[in-house]
Amino acid sequence: MMISVGYRNYISAQRIVAIISPESRPTKNMINGARDQGKLVDATMGKKTKSVIISNSNHVILSANSPDTIVNRIQVFEQKSYLNKDE
Repeated sequence: MMISVGYRNYISAQRIVAIISPESRPTKNMINGARDQGKLVDATMGKKTKSVIISNSNHVILSANSPDTIVNRIQVFEQKSYLNKDE
């Protein structure tokens, strides 16, 4: 299932490895490295970056949604998947 990361941008929930805050120096270095490698996806639409999503393909996605918002969406997805298994 696809999870909204804001502004009509979606990522497969199964591809998400980590969701981190953009504030730390190591995270900023990782963002710059991804930009240099062509693996940075800016899904903020010009808004402030509130979370950084790392995918299993080593892409780095910038989101204007908070980490809590994205985690809540993933949890809802997992609950729906679990409930559908029982049917």
